[in-house]
Amino acid sequence: MSFPADEDHDPVRGPGDVPAAGGDVDRGRHQGPLEDELDAAFDRLVEEGAQRLGRTTTEVLVTGFFGGTEVALGVLAFVAVYRETGSHLLGGLAFSIGFLSLLLARSELFTEGFMIPIVAVAARRARPIHLAKLWGGVLVMNLLGGWLVMWLVVIAFPGLHESLIELASEYVLVGFGARGMALAVLAGAAMTLLTRMQAGTGDITGKMGAAIAIAFLLVGTGLFHSILDSLLIFGALHTGDAPFDYGTWLGWIWYVLIGNMIGGLVLVTGLRLLRSKDRLLEERSQAMQERLSPEPSARNADGRQQIQRERREQAREETEKAQRKADELDQLDESEKARRFRRARPRERDTD
Repeated sequence: MSFPADEDHDPVRGPGDVPAAGGDVDRGRHQGPLEDELDAAFDRLVEEGAQRLGRTTTEVLVTGFFGGTEVALGVLAFVAVYRETGSHLLGGLAFSIGFLSLLLARSELFTEGFMIPIVAVAARRARPIHLAKLWGGVLVMNLLGGWLVMWLVVIAFPGLHESLIELASEYVLVGFGARGMALAVLAGAAMTLLTRMQAGTGDITGKMGAAIAIAFLLVGTGLFHSILDSLLIFGALHTGDAPFDYGTWLGWIWYVLIGNMIGGLVLVTGLRLLRSKDRLLEERSQAMQERLSPEPSARNADGRQQIQRERREQAREETEKAQRKADELDQLDESEKARRFRRARPRERDTD
C-alpha cells in the first residue's frame, strides 16, 4: 500500500509541478470544505497513480514480490491464530499484520490497483500499456513471492499443516457459481474501499485503522481474495496432503480475479470517477496541454519515465567521468602525484 506522493521526497518532481497534497485545488470552486477535500483527494489519486504507473519494470516486479511476501506473513499470523482459537474473526485481526506491512513498506498488492492507477489512466496521465504492465507484473510477483514464503512456512511450522489444508479447502473447493462470484465481488469492493479510505486521509493512524478494519472484514467473513486465498492454497499444496492440486486452483482463481475486478472497478472506482467527472475533465484538459510542451511533466507516467532516464544517464556520465580521472591518477608515478598535489594545495588555501 502506497502513500500519496510527497513533494519533499519525490525524486522526479519538477519545481513547476503540482504537489501531491492537492495544492492545485481551487478553493473557491465549491461552497463548502467537503467538496474541496474531495477534490484534493482526487488530485492525490491522480498524482500517486501517475507515480506508480511511471515505475520501471524492475521497480514493479520488486515491489510486487515484496507485496506477496508481506501478505504471506499475514497469512502465517492468520493460520497460527486460527489453529489456537478456531476463530476466523480473531484470525482476521492477526492477518492485518500483512496489510500494515504493505502500507508502511509501500509495497504493491494486485487488488490495490483497481482505483489509483485507473484514475490516472482516466485522467490521461498514463496509458493503458502502463496499467497492463503494473497489473501483470504485480499479479505474477505477488503469487511468486507468496508461494516462496508459504513453502518456508510449511517447512518451519509442521503443526500448521492441518489448519492450512482446512482453511484452503474452504475457498478452493467452492466451485464457480453465484456464491463464489458474490464473495469475490465483495472482496474486490472491500479492497478498493480500503484504497479509497487511505487516499482520503493524510493521517497515518487513520490509514492503519483502515488496513486493520478491512483485513478483519476480508478474512473474518471469508471473502474470496485472489492473492490472499491463493497463498493459503499454496501452503496447503506444499504440505503434500491437500485433497486438490494446482489445476483445482486454476479453476478457482480465474473467476475470483474477475469478481475482484468487478467489485473494485465497477462498485467503487466507477462511481468515484462519476462523482468527480468535472475534475476528471479538467485533468484531461491539463494533460493534453502538457503534452504539447517540450518539457516532460512528472504528473504524467511517460514524463516521469523520461525524467528518470535523463537522470540515470546524467549519473552514468558523471560516474564514468570520475572513473576516468581515477584511472589517470592510477597511471601516474608517485613523483608526479606529489607534484600535482603540491600545485593543488596553494589553490585550496587561496579558496579558504
